[in-house]
Amino acid sequence: MEQPNILFILSDQQRFDTCGCYGQKHNITPNLDHLAEEGVCFKHAFSNQPVCGPTRSILQTGKYATETGCYRNGIALPTESKTIAHYLSEKGYSVAYIGKWHLASTVWDSREDIGEHKDFMKKAIPVELRGGYKDFWKAADVLEDTSHPYEGHLFDENMNKLEFTEYRVDALTNYALEFLDKYGHKSPFFLYLSYLEPHQQNDLEKFIGPKGSRERFKDFEVPGDLKETEGDWKENFPDYLGCCNSIDGNLNRIRNKLKELDLEENTITIYFSDHGCHFKTRNEEYKRSCHEASIRVPLIIKGADFLGGKVISELVSTIDIPPTILKCANLPIPKYMRGRPLQELINGSNKSWPQEVFIQISGFRVRIGRAVRTKRWKYSVRNPEKSGFLFAKSEKYFEDELYDLKNDPYEKNNLIENPNYQYIKVKLSETLKRKIKEAGEMVPQIIPKMKNNNKKK
Repeated sequence: MEQPNILFILSDQQRFDTCGCYGQKHNITPNLDHLAEEGVCFKHAFSNQPVCGPTRSILQTGKYATETGCYRNGIALPTESKTIAHYLSEKGYSVAYIGKWHLASTVWDSREDIGEHKDFMKKAIPVELRGGYKDFWKAADVLEDTSHPYEGHLFDENMNKLEFTEYRVDALTNYALEFLDKYGHKSPFFLYLSYLEPHQQNDLEKFIGPKGSRERFKDFEVPGDLKETEGDWKENFPDYLGCCNSIDGNLNRIRNKLKELDLEENTITIYFSDHGCHFKTRNEEYKRSCHEASIRVPLIIKGADFLGGKVISELVSTIDIPPTILKCANLPIPKYMRGRPLQELINGSNKSWPQEVFIQISGFRVRIGRAVRTKRWKYSVRNPEKSGFLFAKSEKYFEDELYDLKNDPYEKNNLIENPNYQYIKVKLSETLKRKIKEAGEMVPQIIPKMKNNNKKK
């Protein structure tokens, strides 16, 4: 049997509701919507760690971020990690990486136990820190530090600087097309295309879509979670949608190239995002929270088992992507991988599928936290005494948030102090402890939060 090609496209910080197949009324993602009509749309897909580097470590290894050690940005993926690229390369695949890597630098910490400090945020990444992507490499560790939306540079497999002067999404797609022309018929390929958009440009402190985005998308429908909130969504959402629309147009360019090379029928396309964006409405930045805006993302797969315009409603997450990719290549799935291949849901073996998603919260400006998302409930805990930047885990947490997603889908009403939900909290607390243990962490103490707990009598 001919080995299928695998194309994995990762957007950065894209909310699920930017896509028509998830309810977006404006014509933002017509090509992705068409892909969903041909393939499979996973309606409830989530990020297990809503921040860039940790999510990328999960995608490469199939382990939770605390297991790889990459629990926040600025910690490199250990060189001994065996990634999906290693497995596929051993199977005879040409492996390619294009775009934002975010797993090479170990910076921003003075602790001795974090390992040697190496800063490749603006430098070429050496071979041993590329996670096994050895055949075609056009990438930068922190792409937002080596480029702006209309100019910048990446580095190639020989560590040479590659400059571009077009819109960044277009530039990365150009390299993807170059790879397909060069490797498309040589062997089965695995192409990992990691866009930066619709992530904000950090040094400019704003989102920048293609020229004309602000006018084209100015009449956007305000998402329910953003209504009557502050944040910076009012000035940024048109450009944010413009970024998503640009990726969608470039998806069409890639699909046309696959058709031109007669590769589409034997290529499995996976579209995913690392996390969402709440536009500073939940904390001081854009993600790193348990809310749907931060963790719920688009996931569309087309090819092989993933055909027919199916819609899957089960809860799936980042941790399920690596075993899915290996199964696409007919490879055995290592026992250490925490997720399950999504093919199980396509083939009807979903009776034992997990009914909850585990979320780890950590990083700059936030306190360390954990959360569980079930079909109806969102329950989160945190330790206000421990920095999510300095610490990966905690021995105790305090109840923080509880949302009834059935009656409050936009998470406006935190029920954590409501005594009527005590039974629900106890059950969810036990579920969360079980998920924490399954992720290889110690089972923590979770301290209940009761009304007036911290008020003087």
